[in-house]
Amino acid sequence: MIDVHSHVPTHREAVPPDELVVNAKWRPDRPVAATTTWAEYAEAFADVDVSVAFTIARDRTRVDSALNDTVAAFVADAPDRRIGFLSVHPEVDGALDELERARDDLGLKGIKLGPNYQVFDPLGDAALRVYAVAERRGLPVLFHQGASPVQEAPLRYAHPLLMDEIAIRFPELRVVMAHMGHPWQRETIVTIRKHPHVYADVSALFYRPWSFYEGLRLATEWGALDKLLFGSDFPIATPGETAAGLRRVNDSIEGTKLPPVPLDKIEELIARDPLPLLGLERP
Repeated sequence: MIDVHSHVPTHREAVPPDELVVNAKWRPDRPVAATTTWAEYAEAFADVDVSVAFTIARDRTRVDSALNDTVAAFVADAPDRRIGFLSVHPEVDGALDELERARDDLGLKGIKLGPNYQVFDPLGDAALRVYAVAERRGLPVLFHQGASPVQEAPLRYAHPLLMDEIAIRFPELRVVMAHMGHPWQRETIVTIRKHPHVYADVSALFYRPWSFYEGLRLATEWGALDKLLFGSDFPIATPGETAAGLRRVNDSIEGTKLPPVPLDKIEELIARDPLPLLGLERP
């Protein structure tokens, strides 16, 4: 199992009680501890062969190189099992220099962007310059896609149809659309089926069972299940929880005449190796 979507823990060692943060908005079924440790990550990923880990550069005033240093240090703790993605804010002076440093000096293999959280126009000139470097350097880009409970994060910057325009301009850029763009799964599906190098991950979906079923059923009908990649969105969910949730996708239609999602395709999704699809090698 390879997990393409996980967040680097906030703490290397135990989280001090006064630094514990719990978020009650991320999941509808239970609160989530946003502050986690390296040990908790290692435990959650014990059965995962390789994981992609990252953070998001939210500072809009300066390059925060320490974020990428932290990702690199976390990857170095288990270099045969982790791949690190860098992050930059495209509109900050020195962003492209930091991108090159994080790739060449730190060995990070891709880019994580959240235009809504970072509050930049994903079709603006600064963002386009980042995509151009990523395409030239063979760096896949994983975008946060879809809804967010953060009031200041513009939803229009996370709409899946923006990826269609980016893929048209950068046809060789490898793109992962996180969360199947929830709740805009339809728009995500028509985008990933159209572009050969655009994929979506299934993270942060299983705990909303109806939209989860609907999205995977739509992907079935549109022939796009093979463009979906496994991801957990740790710490919001663990890989084990996510795999179990995928296998329960048809529970919400039990006893109805609604068509099921084929479970053999779900097993293929869980076992899929996304690294060659994204131009990446195993560590």
